[in-house]
Amino acid sequence: NNYIRSLNWGYKLQLKEQGITFFKALAKFIDPHTIEFEKSKKTQRVTGKYIVLAMGGRPHIPANLEGRDLAITSDDIFWQQKAPGKTLCVGASYISLETAGFLHAMGYDVTVAVRSILLRGFDRECADFLGQYMQEMGMKFKNGVSPTKLEKLDDGKIRVSFKSSDDEQKGDDKMEIYDTVLFATGRRPETKELGLDVTGVELDAESGKIRVSREQTNVSHIYAVGDIVYGAPELTPVAIQAGKLLALRLFKGATTWMDYHDVPTTVFTPCEYSCVGYSEEEAADVFGAENLEIYHMKNNPLEHYSVKRINKDGKEMNNTLYFKLICDKSQNDKIVGLHYCGPNAGEVMQGFALAVKVGCTKAQLDNLVGIHPTCAEWFTLLKVTKSSGESAEASAC
Repeated sequence: NNYIRSLNWGYKLQLKEQGITFFKALAKFIDPHTIEFEKSKKTQRVTGKYIVLAMGGRPHIPANLEGRDLAITSDDIFWQQKAPGKTLCVGASYISLETAGFLHAMGYDVTVAVRSILLRGFDRECADFLGQYMQEMGMKFKNGVSPTKLEKLDDGKIRVSFKSSDDEQKGDDKMEIYDTVLFATGRRPETKELGLDVTGVELDAESGKIRVSREQTNVSHIYAVGDIVYGAPELTPVAIQAGKLLALRLFKGATTWMDYHDVPTTVFTPCEYSCVGYSEEEAADVFGAENLEIYHMKNNPLEHYSVKRINKDGKEMNNTLYFKLICDKSQNDKIVGLHYCGPNAGEVMQGFALAVKVGCTKAQLDNLVGIHPTCAEWFTLLKVTKSSGESAEASAC
């Protein structure tokens, strides 16, 4: 808690150092150039030539869930006054899986409730790989279920009723008891209470997000960045980069636009997963499956060949790394997707992301001298293709 407070305090200091006036208040528009808010029991107004909307989103708990007030979200987990105990993480998003991972590492009994698939929108094979890894390490998964009811018991614990996601007409709910129930089933944009109707800014009817063209809304002086932007990756560095480039264009005459394609990201689960570019499923849709060549490999970090990781059953774990390279044969084997499951995934991906962004080909990657002995080195040595039918599992480091 103190560390999180220190981060927030540091941001406030940076704003002050840059001469930026900060108001901690909920504002709304009263006309296209003016916002109004309450501060110290006084109504205040601020008018601007340009206005940038960057409110982000808040975690969402389904409104129709009975007993929803008994659940918490990822915003709440670090502020709890007692240990979480036996925890149910609802959702298969990266936030849910990351939370499950660090709670399990702290020694808590953790279950993840998955309605359909893990990490929707990510590469399916990689998502399943890290899900299997988490199960081997001792995290539990309830697949194909959704919570329908939360009940507080006399001892303070929470009884959760589940229903099968594939047959919601059945009356065969199952129940289990937990100390903490955490929902991570998505975030909603903070756009409804802004009074945007008086500005003329249009929202996407289904998502409530703002449609923009190069961060500019349909109202020329109002801009939007971050998670509230329709179609933009919901990642903090994306919002920061978009905001920085927008400021440079507005006040420094710059001409660089935010590029939302080939944005690298990492899921910080016990087996980390990082990627840039297309998933295999997306690439097949965009380029055609017949035009793809998929290189892949499973292996172990060098240090694990001498001291293997042990799973929940006390058995040694093998092939805890997974590499995947997606190439478009019609573009000289241009790399259109690069995926890695293993240690320090974010560190590995940051450099490779630049290579993908500038159009690196498989031949160029093959010509790169690897750093030995590292996990990242294997990207320069990938030979096995899915089309060959050969085993992707390595037998030596």
